[in-house]
Amino acid sequence: MLSQKTIDIVKSTAPILETHGVEITTYFYRTLFEAHPELLNIFNHANQSKGRQQTALANTVYAAAKYIDQLEVLLPAVKQIAHKHRSLAIKAEHYPIVGEYLLKAIKGVLGDGATDEVIAAWGEAYGVIAQVFIDVEKEMYTQAEQQQNGWKDFKEFVIEKKVKESSLITSFYLKAKDGEPAPDYLPGQYITIRTSIPGEEFLVNRQYSLSQAPGSDSFRISVKREADHNPEGKVSVYLHDKLQEGDTLEVSAPAGDFYLEQGTQPVALIAGGVGVTPMMAMLGSIVQNEPDRKTVFIQAARNKDAHAFGEEAAQQIGQLSDGKMYVAYAEKKNETDVCDVTGHVSKSFLKEVLDLNSICYVCGPVAFMQAVVQHLAELGFNEQNIKYEFFGPAMALQA
Repeated sequence: MLSQKTIDIVKSTAPILETHGVEITTYFYRTLFEAHPELLNIFNHANQSKGRQQTALANTVYAAAKYIDQLEVLLPAVKQIAHKHRSLAIKAEHYPIVGEYLLKAIKGVLGDGATDEVIAAWGEAYGVIAQVFIDVEKEMYTQAEQQQNGWKDFKEFVIEKKVKESSLITSFYLKAKDGEPAPDYLPGQYITIRTSIPGEEFLVNRQYSLSQAPGSDSFRISVKREADHNPEGKVSVYLHDKLQEGDTLEVSAPAGDFYLEQGTQPVALIAGGVGVTPMMAMLGSIVQNEPDRKTVFIQAARNKDAHAFGEEAAQQIGQLSDGKMYVAYAEKKNETDVCDVTGHVSKSFLKEVLDLNSICYVCGPVAFMQAVVQHLAELGFNEQNIKYEFFGPAMALQA
């Protein structure tokens, strides 16, 4: 239990953290990695270079200061982050290291403003916040290990099959090396793969959505080749160009809090680019378990060549009693290319094809999600019925 004095001091720093948060977290990551380069493998270097990781952590630290006396308000965000931590095998022993360098960063950036009293209060508060994460993650580790065919950290899987889905996306079917079936998961969840890349000192981790419905003996991930965005494409290019059927990867148990909720309410699956991957798991699950559920599937792609899973999605929509599928291309490469929308998915289009009572699941590039989520809000969709997934650290979509 934090003292009222500690609470007051931490809350008083919230405006400062709102202003200097990214500066503090940038300082934090730089000094942390200088002292502990072995932790580099846990983080996505592209998110670091783009500043997304720093911004996400800054938002979390600011929220912690603002709600230090109401930590229950932060629980949904804690659980979302904890899923990622569990899938990356972050453990309780990592938290003191993070705490040490976070306090150093606060002191380093704020200088005289970070008095001994402020640092002591934040040290005490960090201990309480860290324990919340540790407790939540401990339960998640237990659940992952104790579920049927489950495990705790990483397990070896073999690439059983490699299938090109479009000009950009290739699917990898992963089978457990020990022959055990893949565990169950919620449609929309992801796994972490861990592998070594020639020239990299440490193992690298990446999280990829599972792109088929639960119930198979294997996992399927579908990876976009990011060759034009260094260093973002380092792992995806390696997977596409170097790894072949029969090669081995280390895989985490499925994780994530973005998943299809079963029920009778109409559902809209709205995907941009590689954001279609969790939607394919959701769509497959609806076909298997709720074939009479009203479903709209909207997929946006650059063009026909980049359009993945078109035939598979159409075949699945055809198995539903009330299913509709719409395709949007940013551009038509040929006049014979068929789509429902050329250009962006507009508010007027969404108004035309969606039931206002739908639960909407949105995934894709940040700009795509910002636009779609804003459109849905302006159309009057209940905020609780607009759900979205980031491929990377969570960021704010609306001001």
